[in-house]
Amino acid sequence: MPQLNTTVWPMIITSMLLTLFLLMQLKTLNMHYHPPASPKLMNIKPHNNPWEHKWTKIYSLHSLPLQS
Repeated sequence: MPQLNTTVWPMIITSMLLTLFLLMQLKTLNMHYHPPASPKLMNIKPHNNPWEHKWTKIYSLHSLPLQS
């Protein structure tokens, strides 16, 4: 049975890796990425909330008298 000639394999493997690398580089060159998002200036309109004009009192649990 004849012996398999493996002397060319390193050259074939390196050329294959180089070809794959170049193909991936060409593939990524053709990709179009979106530009980075920039903050959008929005017109802030004042809202008329009914509680803004009224006086409201918020009771804290610590300020209430103890109930026993």
